[in-house]
Amino acid sequence: MDLNQDMKSINWFPGHMRKALNDVQENLKLVDIVYETCDARIPFSSRNPELSKIIGNKPRVVILNKSDLADPKATEKWIAYLKKNGVAAVAMESTHKKGLDQLWNASKELCSDILDRAAAKGRMGRPIRAMVVGVPNTGKSTLINALCGKKVAITGDKPGVTRAPKWVRTEGQLELMDMPGVLWPKIATKRSQLVLTATGAVKQEVTDQVEIAYETIKILLERYPNELCERFKIATPDSEEYIQDDYDRFLEMGRKRGCLMSGGRVDEERFSRVFLDDLRQARIGRITLELPEI
Repeated sequence: MDLNQDMKSINWFPGHMRKALNDVQENLKLVDIVYETCDARIPFSSRNPELSKIIGNKPRVVILNKSDLADPKATEKWIAYLKKNGVAAVAMESTHKKGLDQLWNASKELCSDILDRAAAKGRMGRPIRAMVVGVPNTGKSTLINALCGKKVAITGDKPGVTRAPKWVRTEGQLELMDMPGVLWPKIATKRSQLVLTATGAVKQEVTDQVEIAYETIKILLERYPNELCERFKIATPDSEEYIQDDYDRFLEMGRKRGCLMSGGRVDEERFSRVFLDDLRQARIGRITLELPEI
C-alpha cells in the first residue's frame, strides 16, 4: 500500500482555512490571552505552526483536550515538555468539565499584569478576554460550552463546524472569542497527516480509510501491541502465533471482527471504519500516538 501517494491527493487546506488564519491575526489585539486546543493523543501534529507564528508573544495556554482518550503517562510527559519550553499547558476533559480550575489559574497567572493595571484604574473584576483557537475537531466548542456551563457553541464529531469568529460570555470572569478551526497549507510529515486523519481532524470523506487504518495499526503495534491485539483477538508480537505479514495481520483482524463478505472475503472498508471508530472512541484503550522524544 502506497500511503504517500494517497496522501498527496488530499485537500488539506480549504479556502475558509486561510480566512480563518487572517481572522486570528486581525482579532488578536482584542484579547488578553490565547487558548490553543490540541488533541492530547497527537499533541505535536494537532498544533498548527502557522498559529504559533501569528500568536507570537501573546500569553497562551496550550490545552491538551480529550485527555480522557489519551495515555495519561504520555500526557504528563507532554505537559512537562511544553512547560520546559516556556509554554503553559493543562490537560482537559472538556466533555466532563475536568481541568477547568487549572485553566483558570493558569490564565490568572499569565494575565496578572493586565488585571493589576485594570484594578489600579478601579476596574475590579475585569474579565479576561481569551481567543480559542486550534486545529479542527480538537474540542474548541466543547471547551467553550464547558467554560460557559451551558451549550452556546455548536459541537460535532466532524471537523469544520465553526466557520466565523464570535464572542461568547461566560458566567465567570471570562469572555471568549470562538475561532474557526485551522489546518495549515503544508503539513510537515506523512505521519502527521496520518495521525490527524486517524483521530478525525481531517474529514474522512477526503481520505482512503483503508490506507489510514492499515498504517495506524502499524503505529499501534509499535506503541500499544497488547491493547491492540486484545481488542481484535489476535496473537501478540511475543507469541509464536503472531502474524508477521502486515497485510495478512490486517485481514485477520477483520475476520475476527466479523467484517466478511460473500465467500468469506474480508470487507476491508467496513473493517477500517470499525477500527477507526474504536480508536476514536478509546475502545482499544487510552492511546497517545506521539511522544515528545519522537
